[in-house]
Amino acid sequence: MKYIGFFFSLLFSLLLAVGLSINMANLPPLAKIFDPYKGFWQNAYSEDYNPDTEVTIAGLQAEVEVTYDENLIPHIFAENEEDLYKVQGYTTARHRLWQMEFQALAAEGRLSEVVGEIALNRDREMRRKGLGFGAKNKLKYLKNNDPRTLQLMEAYADGVNAYIDQLSQAELPLEYKLLDYYPEPWTPYKSLLFLMNMAETLSGDSDLANTNFRNLFGSEWQRNLFPDYPQGVVPVVAQETWDFEPVKVEEPETTYIDSIKITQLLPEKEPGLGSNNWAVSGEKTASGFPILANDPHLALNLPSLWFAAQLSTPEYSVKGATLPGTLGVIIGFNENFAWGMTNADRDVKDWYKITFKDSSREEYLYNGQWIQSRRQLETFTVKGQNDFVDTVIYTHYGPVVYDRNFKMKGKPANFALKWTAHGDSNEQKTFINLNKANGYSDFEEALTHYAAPAQNFVFASRNGDVGIKVQGKFPLKWSGQGKYLMDGSKPIYEWQGYIPAEHNAEEINPEKKFVTSANQHPVSDNYPYFVYNNNYEYFRNRRISDQLLQLTAITVDDMKALQLDNYNLHASEILPLMLDSLNRQNIVLGEKWLAPLEAWDYDAAAGEMAPALFQSWWNQMEKALYASWDAKGLPISYPNKFNLANLLINEPNASWFDDAKTKEKEGASFWINIGFLGMVEEMGELTAGKDSISWSTYKNTHISHLIPNLTPFGRYNIPIGGGKGIVNASASDWGPGWRMIVEMGSEIKAVGVYPGGQSGNPGSKYYDNLIDAWASGEYLTIGLRDRSKAAGDLFYTKFSAD
Repeated sequence: MKYIGFFFSLLFSLLLAVGLSINMANLPPLAKIFDPYKGFWQNAYSEDYNPDTEVTIAGLQAEVEVTYDENLIPHIFAENEEDLYKVQGYTTARHRLWQMEFQALAAEGRLSEVVGEIALNRDREMRRKGLGFGAKNKLKYLKNNDPRTLQLMEAYADGVNAYIDQLSQAELPLEYKLLDYYPEPWTPYKSLLFLMNMAETLSGDSDLANTNFRNLFGSEWQRNLFPDYPQGVVPVVAQETWDFEPVKVEEPETTYIDSIKITQLLPEKEPGLGSNNWAVSGEKTASGFPILANDPHLALNLPSLWFAAQLSTPEYSVKGATLPGTLGVIIGFNENFAWGMTNADRDVKDWYKITFKDSSREEYLYNGQWIQSRRQLETFTVKGQNDFVDTVIYTHYGPVVYDRNFKMKGKPANFALKWTAHGDSNEQKTFINLNKANGYSDFEEALTHYAAPAQNFVFASRNGDVGIKVQGKFPLKWSGQGKYLMDGSKPIYEWQGYIPAEHNAEEINPEKKFVTSANQHPVSDNYPYFVYNNNYEYFRNRRISDQLLQLTAITVDDMKALQLDNYNLHASEILPLMLDSLNRQNIVLGEKWLAPLEAWDYDAAAGEMAPALFQSWWNQMEKALYASWDAKGLPISYPNKFNLANLLINEPNASWFDDAKTKEKEGASFWINIGFLGMVEEMGELTAGKDSISWSTYKNTHISHLIPNLTPFGRYNIPIGGGKGIVNASASDWGPGWRMIVEMGSEIKAVGVYPGGQSGNPGSKYYDNLIDAWASGEYLTIGLRDRSKAAGDLFYTKFSAD
């Protein structure tokens, strides 16, 4: 049990933190919090003190056993899938109930109900983007087309609800007590909301920011600063020819709207947020067996996004990372098959300017006719205040997100969102089927149900196959379509269907003996369909490919070293030019900082100073250059660091490096020197007379609680290297949330780790016990287990029917 005095002081700290952002009147009375029988004292425990238990759940068909290993990873053994998922639901809720519900509320746009007005704008955004709309569409699709998957989802929900039903006030997770509310029943709709939330997190778009940029600076700047396919790209799948006849696409004469200026934009997906994966053929490994590795990069939070588990029936056993709230293992392996994913970063969201007939917005112009819109009233229950009512208009494209009531400040501008995630799909079935896949044909079948978010699915099978497929439901577009705001009144701006699923790029057992992806361009530039995204990755993927090309007799330890690789490829390609561009005066002013940079081997280890100096220099240079562009206060797109580095090297005297506000002609070296002076100033402030600053201190990788104001429940200044654009992609608040490596031999060898712990209870030692191992590059052995309880197991639970 954790030290009670510590937990007592922790509670006062977090009450203060919550009170600073949430009206204290909305918090429960302190007597309720400090009740010795129902209050926070009851949450000061660790699960290793639990005895073996027996639980009854109505409707179980047979006995189910769950053993917990020394890290609180459950191994669930059931006789059939309905019982398996029912007990998965119960077990996940047992350790992560608050997280499950909080994330479902966030996706549905209902956080205001529990935290008050501070969440209202975010709630409005989620509802206007249509996350609930998409989840309801998918639920209807399941009812009409796949009652079996829905049945399994209902079994999972029954398990969650069985846990909720037996919860006493004392056993409520601490966050419920702090925010004074009680869990609702779980439903399949909530599981679909969670999948919609993942689609939202991983589906970016820059259409409106691109529109502003082009209208301010012109098409030439847009074309050069944001090339569709830059030189030096290493795509996920490269083919000399494609073995299909592409669908023809009709192109319009005019491809964009002029003179639109958008003053407020919704937040974009953070560039770099993504993942790494690869699978290596047995012909390149020491054992002769394939090895698969995957490390998805998502937000670092506590409780952790991932929950490790093994799920077993007499037909199969699967183990890996689950997402609390959804069925099955999302990234993992079974006796015959391993799989993983990275974000494919395809442009599957487009924006349309809607022309309404009048202020009633009951009709809008399309193809020369006025057609009917649909009005939906959204009522928000706001804790401690009156309800807030919002009106959302739906067109055939989708919901009108931007309008006079949201972001447009009374202006008669209306932008509708069209998004593949709104439509019919069955991603849950994909994962259910991957869990029991035996080889490539099962992999292909499972992916036929998958639409969004677009992912690069990698696999390795026990029979020796390795492969990768870029999977999603991809709009069929003319070249350039979707880069900018489009005219919703003209049918030529419609998507012209979808790229046939059999035309999605894939690579099976390639000549190079490996497949890999890291959020880069999905295909070579001869792919016959238009593919575009502002934020493809250009460094991690090339580093991984280079290393895999060089490595032979590969082992699991080699794959660990590659996942933990801290080499800064970006710095290696641009820092020599930056150093050579410094003028004599600045060399003297910044002499103190030059020696570490000149001696740097580009290893971004936690204790190094040079990575901090380089990152500061680059950031200051970007900041100064972009400030010289007259954006007239409008939000715009900015070039990624790969394109900017290429321009610094290849076009140092181009117009975008000239500051129009001065008489002089500035070039690349001017901004490099300005950035260096900014770095010198920043380092002087940060070091405050000290000789150095470490990269981990500068980067400040931290893992916050899902409610950031609950700072006592987070971990800060974690000593870990890597960074954005580096294979070990640990940024400040996102990074490799689940590192997994699996060797598919006669005896499967698997290791994995994630930055957190299995428990969602801050009072448990299993809440954050894996963070230090994760930061230092350690892994847990996570091989498949049989039904017997092993030495060192924490406890055992037997489930039976009433």
